[in-house]
Amino acid sequence: MTGAGELVGEVAAELAHAAATAVGGLEAPSGVVCRAGVDVVAIDEVAGSLATFGDRYARRLFTEGEREDSRWPSAGTSAAEGLAARFAAKEAVVKVLAPDGWAPPWTDIAVRRLPSGQCELEVSGSAAVLATAAGIRSWAVSLTHHGGVAAAVIVAVCDAPPATGEGGTGGWTDDERRGPDG
Repeated sequence: MTGAGELVGEVAAELAHAAATAVGGLEAPSGVVCRAGVDVVAIDEVAGSLATFGDRYARRLFTEGEREDSRWPSAGTSAAEGLAARFAAKEAVVKVLAPDGWAPPWTDIAVRRLPSGQCELEVSGSAAVLATAAGIRSWAVSLTHHGGVAAAVIVAVCDAPPATGEGGTGGWTDDERRGPDG
C-alpha cells in the first residue's frame, strides 16, 4: 500500500487495538457480552463514487436521513466525509453481526445524528433480525474523519452469546432474516 492506502491501514490497526483494549477492559455483568467492530474508509473513494454515480450511489448505500444529514454538513465537513464515516459504521456493524456469507442491505443500517451532534445507530429489516438473533440490546457508535480517512467504532452489548444455527443465521430461515422488506 502507498499513500492514502498505507494511512488507512495504519489507522485501522490503531483503531482495532483501541477498540479491543476498551472492550476488553469493560466490567460487564455476568451473562452480558460486548462485541466490537471497527472500519476505516478513504474519503476520496466516497467522493469519487459520488462524483461518478451521484444519487444512484447515495440511494443504494445510505438512508434518506443519512443523505439529508450529508446535505447539511457541519462547519468544515464535506458531504463525502460524513458519508464515508457512515459507510465505515455500516461495515463495522456487519463485522459485529457476523453474518455467514451474506450481508444485510446497506440501508438496513443507519447512523442518525441527534440534535446534540452525537450519533446513534438504527438497524432495521434483516440487520435487525441478525441483531435480535445475536441478543444485541444496545449499540454505541463513534465516528471520526481526519486527514483523508473516515473511521467508525461500533460496540454492541448483548444479553447472551450470539445464537448460531445453520449457515450462521442464528437459526432463522432465509425469509425471516431478510425481514419484512424482503
